[in-house]
Amino acid sequence: MDRVDPMHPRDDVPERADAYASAPLLNCLLREAAEPTGEQGVHRLRAGGRLLRVRGGRRPRDPELHTDGTWHPLTHAELVKLIAEELRAATGLSNPELPGEMIDSREAVAAILAARARAEAPDDPYVRSEQSLITGHPCHPAPKARGGGPVASWLPYAPEAYARFPLTLLGVREDAVVEEGDTTALDALGTAPRGYRLLPAHPWQLDLVAARPEIQEAFEDGRLVRLGHTARPVRPTAAIRTVYAPDDDLFVKFSLDVRITNDIRRLWRHDLLELRRTDAAAASAFAALGGPAAWLSDRGYRTAAFAFEELAVLVRDGLRRHVLPGATPLLAAALVDGFEGSPLDALTDPAPWWTAYLRQVVPPALAAFERHGVVLEAHLQNTLVAVDATGLPVQALFRDAEGVKLLTDVSREAGWERLVYCLVVNNLTEVAALLSERHPGWNPWPVARAELARHPVPEIPALLASPTLPGKTNLLLRWTGADGADARYLPLPNPLACR
Repeated sequence: MDRVDPMHPRDDVPERADAYASAPLLNCLLREAAEPTGEQGVHRLRAGGRLLRVRGGRRPRDPELHTDGTWHPLTHAELVKLIAEELRAATGLSNPELPGEMIDSREAVAAILAARARAEAPDDPYVRSEQSLITGHPCHPAPKARGGGPVASWLPYAPEAYARFPLTLLGVREDAVVEEGDTTALDALGTAPRGYRLLPAHPWQLDLVAARPEIQEAFEDGRLVRLGHTARPVRPTAAIRTVYAPDDDLFVKFSLDVRITNDIRRLWRHDLLELRRTDAAAASAFAALGGPAAWLSDRGYRTAAFAFEELAVLVRDGLRRHVLPGATPLLAAALVDGFEGSPLDALTDPAPWWTAYLRQVVPPALAAFERHGVVLEAHLQNTLVAVDATGLPVQALFRDAEGVKLLTDVSREAGWERLVYCLVVNNLTEVAALLSERHPGWNPWPVARAELARHPVPEIPALLASPTLPGKTNLLLRWTGADGADARYLPLPNPLACR
């Protein structure tokens, strides 16, 4: 079952959807366009000077605007309107698209909540963790937007609705196949006729692109044929376009021509052409590290020459060959959002768990950077944590070669900033905030400082002394129409600097 804020008990779906959708929107607004006044929960909006009051900590709730001498509660729609006004005043720019995405995100949450009430959660704790993220990215204005399409077009494929579905199987004529790396696992998903190669497709993506002339022509002239569906269903993971086939222990990633958070989630040609190099660098780094940490390799891709990006399929390692015997892998982001069976629910003392989490997650990310020049995108959605029978972290697994940067391609300064944002801001501070919220009075940061300080990375002393950390400006990024890969950062208070 989904975890609900105690201040928002299980009432009607609209109120709960407002609460879920408002929390990340408020996080963005308070981070990027407001400043605290010193009064508990009260912030001044920079552009307009208006006062906004919220309750709660890491997931703000119950926004109120001070007007005419009193506090007025804001609905989600009113909050969207307020944010648009503030950003127009702050930037001088208009953006009619983003408010629509914010509303779409809220409507998607409502549809997800209604679907979860009718669905049965998966038995597998790993799959359950991947399908638990109702809130989504905690600092994005529209984390659950699904491209504005009708609910029926995307809900059957939504991980948050506990979806499971078969993949569509296509056959691509051999002279039109493009592939690189090890894609043999795809051939076990079905049978292609002589002269063709098997190409699984995500049903949602196929619905989005099937009418395009180049794909229609390929169906008409026989370069592309339909072969039915996989015999067994797959489970969409938190990434939506990446699915897990439990029986085959295989991850498969697709293009998805829908904006999810900051980007259209297509497997872009330039990323695919770089894939083998970045994946090989990450795999080599982890092989040299020793210890339990693992890299889930993006082994290769297969596609059709006439629809290179649209029909691309990426093959990723499964879990069983990497996870320690007896351990249970869980999505780190789910630990923060909460899900039935989370090991954090049973904690009475967070200190041993937090120490173990740091010891598993931090060393491989830092060693990959310092020793091998590999910058992992070590945020919560790309980090899996395997726990033992007592719920204690015993292993970290990382994924997504698309997000990996190499210091041969970017400056060390830029690479370090990205690593700090992903590992510290997006990962450690979120986990620490949850544990601190559940265990008042406990301070997670001395042990985090100690863990970071023991690693011989030249940038760490400055990190531990800096008053600020880099916070990504997702709201301004989307409002100004900047490219999703063009990260912009603003300074956030650094809890590591507090001794």
